[in-house]
Amino acid sequence: MPNKFIISGGGTGGHIFPAIAIANEIKAREKDAEILFVGAIGRMEMEKVPAAGYQIIGLNISGLKRSFSLSNLAVPFKLFRAILEALKILKTFKPNVVIGVGGYASSAMLYAASRKEIPALIQEQNSFPGITNKRLAGKVKKICVAYDGMEKFFPAEKLAQTGNPVRQEIASQPDNKSLAYKHFQLDQGKFTVLVIGGSLGALSINQSVLKNLKKLHENGIQLVWQTGVGFIEEAQKAMTDAGLPGIHAYAFIKEMHLAYAVADLVVSRAGAIAVSELCIVGKPAILIPYPHAAEDHQTHNAMALVNQNAAVLIKDQNAQSQLGDTILSLYADEQKRTSLAQNVSKMAKPDATGKIVDEIFKLIK
Repeated sequence: MPNKFIISGGGTGGHIFPAIAIANEIKAREKDAEILFVGAIGRMEMEKVPAAGYQIIGLNISGLKRSFSLSNLAVPFKLFRAILEALKILKTFKPNVVIGVGGYASSAMLYAASRKEIPALIQEQNSFPGITNKRLAGKVKKICVAYDGMEKFFPAEKLAQTGNPVRQEIASQPDNKSLAYKHFQLDQGKFTVLVIGGSLGALSINQSVLKNLKKLHENGIQLVWQTGVGFIEEAQKAMTDAGLPGIHAYAFIKEMHLAYAVADLVVSRAGAIAVSELCIVGKPAILIPYPHAAEDHQTHNAMALVNQNAAVLIKDQNAQSQLGDTILSLYADEQKRTSLAQNVSKMAKPDATGKIVDEIFKLIK
């Protein structure tokens, strides 16, 4: 009889792409394995997971808004109903193990699994975990982490330091630089900056890039710029109005392995998976952590690199005033870029997905 796996979570690419990487590795080891994803209705996973070839069920669940909102009053009731839905899914699907990767649905599914005494595993991506995973730590069998010192938050005997899973096309790093330049219609002789604000975009980063477009262009720098859906029209209008060649804006970059291949420098948020990908590809980076992330975990993620001289940090509130000059400073300092690239490469864990799946199969045995 094939083993059955539930993988739960989502909300952003930072949760979804690692989940798919785990599923792909399970399938590579056990072709007949049955994998069911459980996400949140209306969230990104409901589109991305089926596109990757997997079945997904959506729970009607949402999180607390940080500012006052009447919708917060409904959150406990939604969570209770989501746990009941999760229990029904467990009864019907009968998984051997449940894997939580973070996101609203993950908490309900892991809690339900613990009630049914089904082995469960948390894949904690950040250096500073959220309150939900800390509360669930006592109920799961294993917690896979990416950073040192996580025993401050979780029972040490449950920890496995595996690293974070990244997309296979990024982890394999094929030699595709010439293809990448052609794909993005770039001049191979020019310095290229890749700007990524996460799968949903980052307003402060976008506004900072917009403010510095002319300055960067005048210095011979070309951009590959992922704006997110909400900013793409404004970015394209600004590029058209200014008439700047070499600036390429996209709502979402599907071929991220090609984008990394052309990048001489990366500007990015500091989500856990973004940081893990930067380590894998070994690119010098300017990190601008999202300041409203739960427990400010993006700043903690960024500092793990900064403390090893493996990235440059700009605070979100300083992005508009500092980003342009910081890019130009690194453009002019090849030695600094080389040092950052070498140091960030030392932090890579290219076999993370395999180690996580090792732990998953141990739970089944």
